[in-house]
Amino acid sequence: MLVGVATIHIHLSAIGSLKDKRSIIKSLVERLKNRFNCSAAEVAHQDSKNSAIIGLCVVSNDSEFLDSSLDTIINFAYNDGRFFITKVEREIFPFGQY
Repeated sequence: MLVGVATIHIHLSAIGSLKDKRSIIKSLVERLKNRFNCSAAEVAHQDSKNSAIIGLCVVSNDSEFLDSSLDTIINFAYNDGRFFITKVEREIFPFGQY
């Protein structure tokens, strides 16, 4: 089994409150989960109104599929338009012995 993991560092400008930020981040996380069948969550900077880090994970037995899936998910986030992505980290690694 292979696991693809990514973190997306987000900067939000002109956000007036944590409520506004959480609305945008919650919307993004739910859209990623529903559209790409991946696990996603806000994993850091929950109390900052100008930044967030989204963690996501995809599991497969094909590394090419994982690469393609992560590329598609990250491009989808880049094209959102409500925020700026400042940094993306990603890794694919084997898990377990089968």
